[in-house]
Amino acid sequence: MKVILKENIETLGNIGDIVKVAPGYARNYLVPKGYAIEATTRNAKALEHAKRQMEYKKNKVLESAKNLLEKIEATPLNLVHQAGESDKLFGSVTNMELAEALKNRGLDIDRKKILLSEPIKTLGEYEVPVKIHPEVVATLKVTVSKAE
Repeated sequence: MKVILKENIETLGNIGDIVKVAPGYARNYLVPKGYAIEATTRNAKALEHAKRQMEYKKNKVLESAKNLLEKIEATPLNLVHQAGESDKLFGSVTNMELAEALKNRGLDIDRKKILLSEPIKTLGEYEVPVKIHPEVVATLKVTVSKAE
């Protein structure tokens, strides 16, 4: 089944793309959630008009992602944790904790967008990538220090 995407979907494509998907995936997920419309001849003709609107929306989303990038990179996180003598943490710093710390600073970032390859287990300074948009990846500076 062919559908026209109304939203950017990382595994399928970008706004305005015509993609072929399984009928059940389109019927049960993409169309009801508003991520896509069926690619009929009528919709294909309306696609040309909709592409201009979708291009505007795509640029607007990219613009807001770049603004968020600036906010994230201007917000270094300082986390205080209990640590042993060899600077190893009791526990670890995960992407869930980083998302919570960002939320406390007014930046609501989904924890799945914080690309922490493995939890932080030692004291120090780290640079953590945050994938805001398929084209925009911010670098979050995290400093983990020892609790007194």
